[in-house]
Amino acid sequence: MRKEWVAKRQGQSNVTQMNYARQGIITEEMDYVAKRENLPVELIRDEVARGRMIIPANINHLNLEPMCIGIASKCKVNANIGASPNSSDINEELDKLKLSVKYGADTVMDLSTGGGNLDEIRTAIINTSPVPIGTVPIYQALESVHGNMENLTPNDFLHIIEKHAQQGVDYMTIHAGILIEHLPLVKNRITGIVSRGGGILARWMLHYHKQNPLYTHFDDIIEIFKKYDVSFSLGDSLRPGCQHDASDEAQLAELKTLGQLTRRAWEHNVQVMVEGPGHVPMDQIEFNVKKQMEECSEAPFYVLGPLVTDIAPGYDHITSAIGAAMAGWYGTAMLCYVTPKEHLGLPNAEDVRNGLIAYKIAAHAADIARHRIGARDRDDELSHARYNFDWNRQFELSLDPERAKEYHDETLPADIYKTAEFCSMCGPKFCPMQTKVDADALTELEKFLAKEPVTQG
Repeated sequence: MRKEWVAKRQGQSNVTQMNYARQGIITEEMDYVAKRENLPVELIRDEVARGRMIIPANINHLNLEPMCIGIASKCKVNANIGASPNSSDINEELDKLKLSVKYGADTVMDLSTGGGNLDEIRTAIINTSPVPIGTVPIYQALESVHGNMENLTPNDFLHIIEKHAQQGVDYMTIHAGILIEHLPLVKNRITGIVSRGGGILARWMLHYHKQNPLYTHFDDIIEIFKKYDVSFSLGDSLRPGCQHDASDEAQLAELKTLGQLTRRAWEHNVQVMVEGPGHVPMDQIEFNVKKQMEECSEAPFYVLGPLVTDIAPGYDHITSAIGAAMAGWYGTAMLCYVTPKEHLGLPNAEDVRNGLIAYKIAAHAADIARHRIGARDRDDELSHARYNFDWNRQFELSLDPERAKEYHDETLPADIYKTAEFCSMCGPKFCPMQTKVDADALTELEKFLAKEPVTQG
């Protein structure tokens, strides 16, 4: 679909959606997104131009079906996949990708650190994916020097970043906001630095006593992103890893730097979203969202969770979905899913499914709370089907139709029960929704109540 769209852009020095939007041009991607979101295309163009919305769409990702991330659009969900040296391979990751798309992931991040040739894994994922693909290039940069962090040079980072851009990666997590002067601020934390990329850079800065190379070479990264239309996902290297560390001096110092970098990228018409925490108590979530909007000039916010308690390993898709729903309600543009395996191990296919459904619930709940046009239509339709005992329609409208049918059929599997006016919870005699009162009867009751006092007993 995009082959003809991008062909006309060949030879241009800046092919970003923001660059076109700021010239007043409506691209094919903007038009496609407007139809998907049921929004005026001029609004899409203006939000992209303003920086409040991004359309991650690398010109080399030709099979992409464009989407947008921004406060004016529906709340989005990202799924993380990726092979590791200890588990998984390219085929398993492709299965996870397909499962992620099936269950509604709006974007997918490939966080592979091993398990095969990283370039081959990434190429296969991009060539298979209709949704935007994100990466964290610092992982492969470290792999390229066989894990010897002290051997990393700024050119190593830039080389890997350009390679990812050439392959068609739509957005990249760039940990440019963690500065050497921020490192002493983590000394009073319980969990220190929990970002893998942030930890790599912190060790590099402590080893060399030099400034973060992604910060000092930020303009070089901008030039790469302009050529391919890669969006920045500015990494929050100092995100809190527990309730105790939330909203502390280290986190907020980095956030201020991320705001400066956002505006620096915008000077070159490069798209930006900003990553956020992490682990945050419920009473601090609104503050975190509003603070990001203030510091980063309303660039789209992309949060991991946040987890609202730290005591539920194995259930962190729930602890984080609670925070994610609240963050979405307050204005977060995209939620990064957390699976039941968070903090415990590499997620498998079933973990991906459970994490995604939890986050689709959170994002949808946020859209309802924000009164987005049409957000509740599906809920109302399912409620009508439920009241009418149309079981098959209920399954169709569910976020996970297979799971809904599976649970119903555990106790009432025969086809006859697909039209039965009860389920196994209340049985045939006690379902309250069988108490159907027609409109005429209610009208008569209203007349009676208007005339007669209601007696007790």
